[in-house]
Amino acid sequence: MDIGLLRERVEASWAGGDVDTWAVHQVVDLLDQGVLRVAEPEGDGWTVHAWLKQAILLYFRTAPMVEGAWGSYHWHDKIPLKTRLAEQGVRVVPPGTVRFGAFLEAGCIVMPGYVNIGAWVGAGTMVDTWATVGSCAQIGAGVHLSGGVGIGGVLEPPGATPVIVEDGAFLGSRSIVVEGVRIGREAVLAAGTTLTASTPIIDVTGPEEVVTKGYVPPRSVVVPGSRVKRFPAGEYALPAALIIGQRKESTDRKTSLNEVLRTFALPA
Repeated sequence: MDIGLLRERVEASWAGGDVDTWAVHQVVDLLDQGVLRVAEPEGDGWTVHAWLKQAILLYFRTAPMVEGAWGSYHWHDKIPLKTRLAEQGVRVVPPGTVRFGAFLEAGCIVMPGYVNIGAWVGAGTMVDTWATVGSCAQIGAGVHLSGGVGIGGVLEPPGATPVIVEDGAFLGSRSIVVEGVRIGREAVLAAGTTLTASTPIIDVTGPEEVVTKGYVPPRSVVVPGSRVKRFPAGEYALPAALIIGQRKESTDRKTSLNEVLRTFALPA
């Protein structure tokens, strides 16, 4: 498969010509197989391949609505369900849903959650009950997305960075990560932590706070917090996230996680 030619045909379609449905469908199928990936690590950062998101958007534009059923459950949609699960070594527990065009490496488990088109989920990751992996989100290997975790998706603009959760991270129940926030490897988010592109992420482990946005450093332990902001009507506490410690290098991931939860009294 000539990837360069596929890219040329997709970009020509996006520029306003007739949609090359063959090229678009080929690209989405290659995303489904894991041959192509919307974003991938490069050095210390990540590179987004906008043309792949263009192909997904063109797929939505041209795919017909089709009615399907499983027993008495019926749906009417443009995107079919992912197949080849056994071939790819993936476990999906009903009524877990993985859309065509998402890729899951061998050993992934999807409980009754949801993985959208364009997403990538690494080997051995658990998508727990009612957790959602949005379109084009990138989830590393050995990650645990606890019950009800919400990982935001992004298709437009095509160049926008998706949510990235790197290898070994643990996201506690009902935590939410959206708007291209990046979670560093082996970081821990306590239950109920919400991170958007504008959420202050405040490291409070030193003598003075260090405030960043959009990125949780590797092995950080993060809990929900707030900070006061003055408005004409008065002072109000706005959401923030606090880095309160680090996972230790001296223990493996599982032991380290259990120790973190005990040490900082964090709910899972």
